[in-house]
Amino acid sequence: MDGNSKSQVNRPSPSSNQVREQEITQTNGQRPVLFLRSLPLLVALSSAACAQDGAQIASGAKDATHALELYLDGVAASEGRPDFTKPPASELFARVFDVEQLSTLPPAKSSDLPWALDWFFAAKQSNKRILLFGAPPGPTMDQAALLRNLTEYEDQYASASNFLVRLAAREVTAMLQFMDELAPEQRTPVRQAGLEKARGGVAELIAGSIGSMAEGMRPANTRQMTAAMRDTRDVWATFILPNDRTQIIGIAKKVSGMVKDDETKNNLADIAATLAAAK
Repeated sequence: MDGNSKSQVNRPSPSSNQVREQEITQTNGQRPVLFLRSLPLLVALSSAACAQDGAQIASGAKDATHALELYLDGVAASEGRPDFTKPPASELFARVFDVEQLSTLPPAKSSDLPWALDWFFAAKQSNKRILLFGAPPGPTMDQAALLRNLTEYEDQYASASNFLVRLAAREVTAMLQFMDELAPEQRTPVRQAGLEKARGGVAELIAGSIGSMAEGMRPANTRQMTAAMRDTRDVWATFILPNDRTQIIGIAKKVSGMVKDDETKNNLADIAATLAAAK
């Protein structure tokens, strides 16, 4: 889902962790740069224990996103490669894409929309940084770097996809509730345009996730990714536009013929059938 849609809702106030980091930076300006750069990492890893609701969890995930950015910058500067099998990368990744915490939240409501949008945007940016790690900046996609990262970090990509699809479903549910609660005069053309843009963004997310499985991905990862889409398929059936549903059905059928895993095939069939039955 496009991060520009966040302009339609009020953004949450900065977390206490972020405020504390700013205060330390201001009052200890002469401390070594390394100390200041380590603060987001410490904040991100220490905030999990106090996360009790969606807004708090999302705030902690945003802190972890910032810390992960610093980690990736440091690895790139040393001409190394990220290692997500051990701390700090493993812990930061788990905080950003915290599907377990997400699954424990109560059903979505309209007031979830601000933090859900923020969390989704932060997680999407982290996923992009991982996939494009080592690629030179510029408008042209470095296909070699992307392929290398998709291969080397396939497990992380699958986990991120699983999380993003599930969070997007919650975001969409909250968004539709928010729109339903508006008075007719409050359903402005700008808000309607934002909703239509979100429909297209979700379609790209689902189509891209399915299409990526055609590259010989491991069965455990294709099961995880398709399970997320299967579990949320009723949301997509009513939210994604008809032409996009048709395209996704075609991709699902094509990929189903390429993968070998039966559970993945069954999940793809369930997704396609639900989209096909939508009115």
